[in-house]
Amino acid sequence: MITVRAPGKVILYGEHAVVYGEPALAMAINKYVYVTAKARDDGKININARDLRLAGISVTILENGEVVARTDYGAVISALSYVKRAIEVAMGYIDKKVGVDLMIQSEMPVGAGLGTSAAVAVATILAYIKELGYDIDKRELARLAWQVEKDVQGAASPTDTTMATFGGIMYVKPEGGNAIMEPVKPGANIPLIIGYTPRVSTTKDLVAMVRRRYEAMRDVIEPIIRSIGIITRKGKEALERGDLELMGILMNINHGLLDALGVSTRQLNEMVYAARNAGALGSKLTGAGGGGCMIAISDRIEVEKAIELIGGSVLRAGLDIEGARVLNPG
Repeated sequence: MITVRAPGKVILYGEHAVVYGEPALAMAINKYVYVTAKARDDGKININARDLRLAGISVTILENGEVVARTDYGAVISALSYVKRAIEVAMGYIDKKVGVDLMIQSEMPVGAGLGTSAAVAVATILAYIKELGYDIDKRELARLAWQVEKDVQGAASPTDTTMATFGGIMYVKPEGGNAIMEPVKPGANIPLIIGYTPRVSTTKDLVAMVRRRYEAMRDVIEPIIRSIGIITRKGKEALERGDLELMGILMNINHGLLDALGVSTRQLNEMVYAARNAGALGSKLTGAGGGGCMIAISDRIEVEKAIELIGGSVLRAGLDIEGARVLNPG
């Protein structure tokens, strides 16, 4: 039996602008998805995902691919699509089909913009391959997990699967339709408080909305996009120097620009401003927006309480530097 963990991630700066060729800065966080795999002597794949911050779920995938699911709300959550495809990709990689029992647990809410689906894909692939006695290097693991996300979503950035695989902080530079990831060494620890509210819009819809505004009002929207790019570059420099105060100021400006693009929500804004009023150095939404998560640079309990008072759920997080890891290598 093998247990693997893979981290989630936040975007410190640059979401949405990265679609238009500007850089982004992503940070793996020490909140994890855990996948435990135990090989079976038949062809069945049993998935028990009773701790994904949503409905309790028990799923059986039969040898013919049929999915049998039991959930608290009578529906299979989307995360299981990533699990099923990850198993198929892992089977293809080792060219062997063996049944397996999978137990999946998450310290993060699903669908909140924290890269949970990527962490699920990475951890599932690695757990399955290691349980059957095979090895895989991290570059190949990231590539396979990215393929899972593309297969399930239709299109996907490699950022989330890279972060879940390698950990650390990455400066993401779009070039020629690809994303070049450069590791960044922080000059200080970055204490984060994450506030969460349910999503009301999908990433796909939000990206499409920004695109429509960009095409309709390019003279207005393009300067916003370019300003976010400048903030990201300055944020990277501040991070490398360990200047948390400047990082916070830049986060505040970045959030204002994202709100101007129309991707924030009332409750996200309320959490962002509550965090600042309670003493955070800076705060912003993280990810596509439309609900989901915000981040604040702070380790103060007052910031947590302020976010909770307006209805947000709270996580504390720091930097993960290991990425995907086998916890019980035997």
